[in-house]
Amino acid sequence: MNLISGIDVTAGALNAQKTRLDIVAQNIANAQTTRTPNGTPYQRQIVSFESELIRRNGAASLQSVRVASVSADRSPGQQVHNPQHPDAGKDGLVTMPNVNLSYEMVDLITASRAYEANLSVVKSARQMAMRTLEIGK
Repeated sequence: MNLISGIDVTAGALNAQKTRLDIVAQNIANAQTTRTPNGTPYQRQIVSFESELIRRNGAASLQSVRVASVSADRSPGQQVHNPQHPDAGKDGLVTMPNVNLSYEMVDLITASRAYEANLSVVKSARQMAMRTLEIGK
């Protein structure tokens, strides 16, 4: 049994979940940003994953996961009536970002748990390798 290849698979999943955590944090941080540098409200970002073959000795032997893309969610933001807001239109409506904090928190918890699960796989593989080395003593 090759423990290193198992760690390679888990490393891909750890990197993917780290990216997901970063994007969720960015979404939460910009939940009230009504004007970005291009002048529009912040658009929620979505991470898409895809499977990836890991090649060993020229042959595709393992499957991992990687980030396929980070794209903007094109759903419209909520219109809020606030005539005093600097980004309000002539009708007093402000277009808010399309970030729903409840969804983002669920996504944050899910990504965090997936990261922890993959990290425990690495720790277990390390312990198994250390125990294997102790057999030879």
